[in-house]
Amino acid sequence: MIPREWITPDWPAPARVRAFVTTRHGGVSAGDYASLNLGMRGGDDPRNVARNRQVVRDHLPSTPRWMAQVHGAEVCDLDASGDLGVATADAAVTGIPGTVGAVLTADCMPLFVADRGGTRVGVAHAGWRGMAAGVIENAVSALGVDPREVIAWMGPAIGPTAFEVGPEVRAAFVAADPGAHVAFAPHAEGKFMADLYALARQRLSRAGVREVHGGGFCTYRETRRFFSYRRVPASGRMGAFIWME
Repeated sequence: MIPREWITPDWPAPARVRAFVTTRHGGVSAGDYASLNLGMRGGDDPRNVARNRQVVRDHLPSTPRWMAQVHGAEVCDLDASGDLGVATADAAVTGIPGTVGAVLTADCMPLFVADRGGTRVGVAHAGWRGMAAGVIENAVSALGVDPREVIAWMGPAIGPTAFEVGPEVRAAFVAADPGAHVAFAPHAEGKFMADLYALARQRLSRAGVREVHGGGFCTYRETRRFFSYRRVPASGRMGAFIWME
């Protein structure tokens, strides 16, 4: 049973599709990393991170296929990658039961995708850089199914009242889609408040996905529930995991 402090997506995915997102609760790390930090590169004691990852592993059918995330748009096909080491990618897809796709986040959005037939699933690490580069569209395409048969769920990300960005971020999205301007609210000194959930919905729509669930979280403001890199640079990381039974 998934701990009640973690998040199970509320979406109409097929019964064989399983997914969850961890929160700060349930681990052994201390201080700014308290307590379930799953990130190895943030400065936490590696022994604590290893123990935290084992806590999560106990709720999974196999060891997650961790990736080296770089805020890009590459997608790792877990069915084709074999045991070739850690892939440099920001999304993963699979059609093999028991194979677990995983991403780490701490303000960027974890995005789950699955087809209605329950044959393929995926997860993306979708911050603004990855979104602008096309990680969402690439993840949907990598599923290899009709995008009209894909459903998506948006997990915990920094909210629209906390995510201040410069004009270059707005320009990156508007250049690709003039309609993206609605996701940016003018703020002080030429800055904007960006809505990652609105941007993700637009990108999913452009990719042909008609059904999107989730959203409404804020990793920055929900301090006791989530890690946030913007709030505390020496931050832990949550994990988002998806697989098929």
